[in-house]
Formats: sequence, structure tokens, C-alpha cells
Amino acid sequence: MGNPRFAIARRELGSLRKEKTIVLALAIQLFVAAFSSFLVVGLVSLYDPGAASYQVDVAVTGDEEAVEDLLRAVGTEDGLSGRPYASSSDALTAFQGREVDAVLEASTGEDGRIRVAAVAPDTGVETTAVVVRLRDALRELERTERAERSASLATDPLSLPPATESSPYFGFTYTVLVPLLLFLPVFISGSLVVDSLAEEVARGTLELLRVAPVSFAAVVDGKLLAAGGLAPVQAIAWMLLLQLNGTAIESVPWLFGMVAGLSAVVVTLGAAVAITSPDRRVAQLLYSIGVLLVFAGTSLLPLNPANTAARLALGTAGVGAKAAVAGLVFVGVVALVGLRILVDRVDPNELG
Repeated sequence: MGNPRFAIARRELGSLRKEKTIVLALAIQLFVAAFSSFLVVGLVSLYDPGAASYQVDVAVTGDEEAVEDLLRAVGTEDGLSGRPYASSSDALTAFQGREVDAVLEASTGEDGRIRVAAVAPDTGVETTAVVVRLRDALRELERTERAERSASLATDPLSLPPATESSPYFGFTYTVLVPLLLFLPVFISGSLVVDSLAEEVARGTLELLRVAPVSFAAVVDGKLLAAGGLAPVQAIAWMLLLQLNGTAIESVPWLFGMVAGLSAVVVTLGAAVAITSPDRRVAQLLYSIGVLLVFAGTSLLPLNPANTAARLALGTAGVGAKAAVAGLVFVGVVALVGLRILVDRVDPNELG
């Protein structure tokens, strides 16, 4: 007779084909990973509206000298076009008539400071895009004014760092997309364990699984093996699909270890919740709260899971990031040992 743990794991994996929610979740992840190069372009428009090819026409009005400085700053920004207006009333009329997307009114005070009042549309996504463009133009104006007025200072100012250009697609891919594809399978695996164990208890089918010579510990181990083993395999498959789409993914073995360690922690949490609180709805609620607390707590660390995943995928992980992965694997092993102690102390006949 083979190991009953593997038989139960195969049974669990086979039953996933009947779960429409799980199949849909896998299909969505597969779609995101397979077509990431296309999706990133659209998603970045929400993540960084300044990356989209959106043209913003700005009415510029106010004091003549300040208007000239502001028009020069506006002209340096891609996707931003400035139009001078003789008065603020003319500029606001053009704005209300949708001839321009925003209004900038500049004035110079007695102390020589340039003051700028901005008017932007209140229409959700368009507002965000306009504000991002205006923010960049005002930063350029500030940079220029600081450089021009540095000669009037009593002491030499610190030199301004050189302006750098970075691709928003690069940042979105490694700080959002990669962690999402790595950690989403882990969340789903933990939820699977909670549902599976709680359902067995609720339906009274746990006793059927325990028909000799299968022990309660073997049943739990089999379910953990199915759910916990699925997450790292999924995550690495998504990383390979990203590579096929032209996204460079480094340190794949370390990423596998990180997901495996995190998966061990999460599925152990799910199993412990399901055993101690067999009611399915209560167990899912407690599991969700527990996972949120785990990730909220780890997000406060300098080397939190998302940060570590991004560094590993970029190939810039140092000793600290790899030590964090090793620590996570160790915590996962400790969690599994703790779960075994809990399982040995639980009488399955008293569950439900």
C-alpha cells in the first residue's frame, strides 16, 4: 500500500477541477502572466497616470514675468501644452468651455516669490492625470527658480541631483505584478485548506477518510501537501511565463524557496484555524484576519515579502534578502511542527 498522504493529496488536487471559483482564479492568474506585456501598459495608466500618452492643455494667466517662467516649465513636460491668456476670467471661461483641461494662475509677490493657483477638473481619472502633469511642471519650475536664484544666497546651496528618467513599466512590473503573481497562489492555498478541512468536518466525511489505516494526521498532511505544494509550483510557472514575455526574472530558486516558506506558514495557519474552529464561515473569517495580520506585520519590516520578491526578481538581492528567505523557510518549518503537535492533541471524533 502506498503512502496515504499522497493518495489524499491526489484526491484533493483532483477535486479542484470541480471548483469553479478556483479554476477561474487560476485562469485569471494565467491570463495575467501570459499577457503581462500587454496588460502592464494599461495598468500603468492607473498606477502612474503620467505614463499614459494623454495630452493636457493648460491655460496660463497672471503676472507677465511669472507667466513666462511658468510657460517655459510647462513646455519642458511631455504631454503638457501651455496657452497664455490675458486674464484669469478668460482662462476660466476657456476651462468651463472645455477648450483647456486646467488653469494655472501665476503671480509674483513683493518678496519675489512666485505663487501659482491651479484649477483642475473634478472627474476622477481625468483629474488624476491632469494633476500628475501639473505637479511635474511645477516641480520643474521650482527647480529652475532655485538654480537661477542661487547667486543671491549668502551661502552656497547644495547642488541639485541630476534629473533621472525611469520607466514606469519597469517599476510596476517588479513592485506590483511580480509580488501579485507570487503571493496570490499562497492566499488561495490557505483558503483551500480551511475550506477542505472545515467541509470534511461539517459533512461528517472525515470519518470516512480515516478508515484504517489512515490517521487524522495523515489526512491533514495530505491536504497540506496538496494546497501547500500547489502554491510554489504555480508561482514559478507564472515567473517562467513572465520570462517568455520578455520580463527578466532572476533568482528563481530563491523565489521558489520564499513562496514555499510563506505557503507553509499560511496553509498551517489555515489548517490550525479549521481544526480549532470547524464552522466554515467562522474559520474563513478568522483565516482572513490572520493572513491580513501576518502581511500587515511583515510589511513593516525593511525586508518585507514584497520588497524581497522584487529584489530577488531584479537580481539585486544582497545577503540580507537571502537571509530573510532562509528565515521565512525556517518559520515555515516551525509552523508545520507546531501544527503537528496541535493535530496530535486533537481528538478528531470531537470535531464538529
